[in-house]
Amino acid sequence: MFKQSILSLSVLVALSVPASVQAQDTDNSEIRSQLELLKARIAELEQKLEQQEQRVAEQESESTDEAVERPDRVNNNQKIQIADVDELEERLEDTKNTPIEVGGAVRFQYEYSDYNEGNKDRVGDLDFDIFRLDFRGEMGDVILSAQYRWFQYMDVVQHAYFGYNFTDDWQGQVGVVSVPFGIMPYNSHSYFFNSTFYAGLEDEYDGGVRFLYRTDEWDFDIGFYKADEQGGVDTAASSRADRYSYETVGVRLPGTDIYADPELPIAESNSWALRGARKIQFANDGTLELGLSAQWGDLHDGSDSIGDRQAFAAHAKYNYDRWEFMAQVADYKYDVDVANEGIVVGAYAYYDTIPASATFYTANVAYNLPVDFGPVTSLTFYNDFSLMTNKQGYREDTTMNVLGMALAAGGVYTYFDIVTARNQPFAGGSMAGESEDTNTRFNINFGYYF
Repeated sequence: MFKQSILSLSVLVALSVPASVQAQDTDNSEIRSQLELLKARIAELEQKLEQQEQRVAEQESESTDEAVERPDRVNNNQKIQIADVDELEERLEDTKNTPIEVGGAVRFQYEYSDYNEGNKDRVGDLDFDIFRLDFRGEMGDVILSAQYRWFQYMDVVQHAYFGYNFTDDWQGQVGVVSVPFGIMPYNSHSYFFNSTFYAGLEDEYDGGVRFLYRTDEWDFDIGFYKADEQGGVDTAASSRADRYSYETVGVRLPGTDIYADPELPIAESNSWALRGARKIQFANDGTLELGLSAQWGDLHDGSDSIGDRQAFAAHAKYNYDRWEFMAQVADYKYDVDVANEGIVVGAYAYYDTIPASATFYTANVAYNLPVDFGPVTSLTFYNDFSLMTNKQGYREDTTMNVLGMALAAGGVYTYFDIVTARNQPFAGGSMAGESEDTNTRFNINFGYYF
């Protein structure tokens, strides 16, 4: 009878620690369930121990040593159970402090355009804009950063890289990484960027390696890019136009439409990027950044090199109190071995054309006003201006001016933009256009960021 009780108790203890408790990838709900189960088993064991002790006291035939031995066995098993509970609680706490943070945004957009008769007749359109997920954090000493975006018409990787801090000043990144050029991270304040974005010279990402040096006084960047974010001209992507940043995808042969698919596909290959900036702190708390940038690389058609490209920029950025001023001049040139009417670029699920060479001038100003109006915490007023001139093969310049305001309210961020432009993508034109008319677009883009 006594041996059967001890045997039953041993079986109970063995069954009370399921194999799932020892699994390393158990999620939070499973861990909580195991905690509750183990605590219940401990309570049950304690009750049975008390019952056994009472029976031992009543059984005079049993020796005192034997009576002491049984509680010790149960106590050892209890200690094992309590250790398991402590381990599960530690694992549960670890899952609450996971090293990878997940964020994102959901955005919508209202647009009213004076160059679109249907849109004007409907008094504008409200559309879904984007859903995105962001991943960032560190695992051990390895940095992870990635962003994926879903639009109505495509889904794309915006960036995705692994990084490592070699020192307090030097960091390396490998993957789909930013191409350093000009004012960073953006040469603009508005939802529409500046015209430089539409030529692949602002907020651009390619596949390669980037090294960053950061101190209070200096910024240096050097990058080597094997190909674009899709892998180059022979990519397996369903469309070379499905991408976030504007990229070289072809040569615009004479006589083809500026929006047509490229008849001669090409891609950037084995490219380099250098950027340096000096940061100066003034006694009045103002800060000035002066910088130079350069890019150069090969153009490949999948079989042979058919030319090269280069771009240079000089920039200045001044911040004082709530004000920010930006100025930049940039020049680029594609030198290809075939007769052409420009370079085909792809982004946002469509193809467009840019001149084979051109010069950009940009000037921006912004003022940030903290407020306390319900959920609204800040208003940023801005004006971004860009001019694209000296366009090879095209007479008419590209101009864009964006007068706007950005509103921050909790997790909601909203852009209110009035775009006045000529020969500008997403404002009724193309950089390869020859229009003399100016178009106007009123745009509200609002989203929740988490």
